[in-house]
This record gives sequence, structure tokens and C-alpha cells, in this order.
Amino acid sequence: MSVNMRIGRGHLRGTVQMISSKSDVHRLMIAAALANGPTEIFLNGRSEDIDATITCLQALGAQFTCEEHRIVVHPITEEHADFAVLDCGESGSTLRFLLPVAGALGRNALWEGRGRLPQRPIGILTDLLQGHGCKMTGAHLPMEMSGQLTGGTYSLPGNVSSQFITGLLFALPLLEEDSDIILTTELESMGYIAMTLHTLERFGIVVERTANGFHVPGRQRYHSPGTLQADGDWSNAAFWLAAGAMGGSVTCSGLQMQTAQGDQAILELLRRFGAQIEIEGDAVTVCHASLKACEIDAAQIPDLVPVLCMVAAVAEGTTEIHHAGRLRIKESDRLAAMADCLHRFGIRVEELSEGLRIHGGKWKSESSEVQIDAYGDHRIVMAAAIGAVALEREVMITGAEAVAKSYPTFFAEFTRLGGDADVL
Repeated sequence: MSVNMRIGRGHLRGTVQMISSKSDVHRLMIAAALANGPTEIFLNGRSEDIDATITCLQALGAQFTCEEHRIVVHPITEEHADFAVLDCGESGSTLRFLLPVAGALGRNALWEGRGRLPQRPIGILTDLLQGHGCKMTGAHLPMEMSGQLTGGTYSLPGNVSSQFITGLLFALPLLEEDSDIILTTELESMGYIAMTLHTLERFGIVVERTANGFHVPGRQRYHSPGTLQADGDWSNAAFWLAAGAMGGSVTCSGLQMQTAQGDQAILELLRRFGAQIEIEGDAVTVCHASLKACEIDAAQIPDLVPVLCMVAAVAEGTTEIHHAGRLRIKESDRLAAMADCLHRFGIRVEELSEGLRIHGGKWKSESSEVQIDAYGDHRIVMAAAIGAVALEREVMITGAEAVAKSYPTFFAEFTRLGGDADVL
């Protein structure tokens, strides 16, 4: 059901205990499902994407005990149904991580999905799997898969989706043969690959970095470490930290300073804009300051672009965001969606093929309500809500239910911090 959310004027101040990183939880659950015994994962909050991965791992034969702040994963066993139906919901991570894993397990499966997921590209990955023993009925959902994945050489670009590489890194250790992942272009979103390698290491899996990719020995086994704590989510913390920089004072607690999450880069980016940042233990506080435009290379931090667009809108000068072409194949075309959003706020913005040029610091101040289409994208919803506060505009966001994909409690936290949000 579509939800329209009205955002009124106000300021955000206070502390948010960050939910767990869905990127980390996806990885921990998949490794746990492949392990030699149960794994207990402690976390703060779930989302639709995490639930999609749970559903698909259950279809593959894993069992889950789910409580409010705790998940116990009982691994996949040899006894399983001959045919599995894997509903990935709208989660690209679930689909791209588990396609190679299902192939490594030799499972026959029907893959399904909703929203924009059936249109999001996976042809590079399905072609690789078909070249190594699997059979697919197409390159888009819904599709059927059968056969047994085999080892060998897997060549693919490193600048399309790090999720393809993560899926292979999870699957290839299970095979009889050794394998090599050869990257034909420079690797982007390295932070997400670093998260995957860290998870594999925690489960005893060995992966060797090579000059142009990774060497993955076969015949390995995942060994459960027993108990794990999921990291706090830097990707979603970025929205609150940006809100602090743009006009308030916001603290995010429960964040690991030593983390593989690439989106921790939000701290350095906000510093470059001129924000005041304080770190104490697992808490980060960002306070309002006079912000100045800067250049942003988004190659390694694509998920930060929507909220950085809003920071750029209030920063004096012209901010250019480069190397962001992959954002066109996310839950929405995020470059087009954010250009439209900024235009509606009265910000002058130029849409480039691989980025955006945002002329910040000045915007029209008409009193009429701004209408924002969320484009079915959780990060567009959150960026628009944060932007409404910073730009002091009343906003109506259509399709605001999309936040449940990654951050179901976003608007509860928004109002607790002093924001004005009502369902229409």
C-alpha cells in the first residue's frame, strides 16, 4: 500500500542508536547458513531486505530462530527439497549474493522478485554461472536455475556491481576446484568487498588477493564462530549526520570506528563540506556549520550520493559529483531521481551522464508544499525528508513506505529527534 508522508518544518536534535548494517547482516547470515554449526547473531533491528535473505536461505534449507535483537542460524543440511522457490522481494543483495551460492549447492530453483528488481541487470552474473555448469532460463526475474556450479576462471568488470563479486566469493570456496576471479576493470565499491572478505575470514574461509582479482581455493568449509555482533549501519547513519551538518546537532551511537563499511567515508566528506564532527567511543556527533561546496568522487561510495546531494544543496558554491553512473541501475535511477528532487526544492542542478552538478546555497522560498516522488527508493525517501528540514520547506513524499526496505523505523526516529512527519 502506498504511503504519502507530509514533512513539516523543524530541526533535528538528539541521539540515535543506529540500527544494524543490513550489508553486514546479509553477509553474516549467508556465511552462517553455510557453516558447520549454529551461529548466534545479535543485531539492532531488521528490514525488508534482511527478511528477504532469511526467506531465501530458509528455502535453501537453513533454519532460523528470530527474536527482537537476536537471530540464530541453523545451517543448510544435505536434506532439502528438490526444487526451491526463492523470493528476493526487492533486495538486489539477496539475489546477487545467493545466485552463485545456490549454484554451488547444486539447487534447482525458481527466482522471483518485485519492484524494480526484475529490471535490474544481472546478465553478467548469469552468463558467468552458465559458463560454469549452471543453466538459467533468462537474465531477468522470474527465472529458473539448475545444474552444479564448477570452479575455474571467472572474468567480470569490477565497476558494475560489487554484489556479483561478493556472491562469487561466498560460493567458490564450496567447490571442488580452485577458482580465480579476474577483474577486467578497476574495482569500485571496494568497501563492500572488504566487508565480504572480513566475514569470510571470521568463518575461516581463505581468499587470496591477486594483482587483478582474487584466488579462491576450493574444498573449504565454513566454521561458525558461535556468536557474532552485527555492526551499526554507517550508510543509514549518514542521513542523520548530514542533518546535523545542515542545521542541527545529531549524535549517532552504536557505530564501530574500525569498520570495513566504506560509507564511514561520510565523516571525511562532511569535514570537507565544513561540518564540525566529534567522536567519542562508538558515538559520532555532527553540528551545524557554514558549509562550502566540494568535489565528490562517488566511485567507492554510491549509496551516499542521495544524502550528499542534500548537503550540496545548502553548501555555498557548486558541488560536482563524479563517477556515479552505477546509480542509474539502483532501486531507481538515483541520478535522475535526485535531480528531479532538487529541482522541486528550488535548487539549480545539472544532470550529467555520470554524476550531478549542484549549485547550492540559494533556493526559492515559495510557501507552497513541495511534492516529491520517492520512485520506490528508500534512499530517495530519506534524502527528501532530511532535505525538507534543512531547506525549511513543507514536503509531501509519495511512496514513503519504501523506507522499510532498509530502515523501517526511520520516521519514528525522525519525529523523536524533533522532525514533523505525518502520514496522509
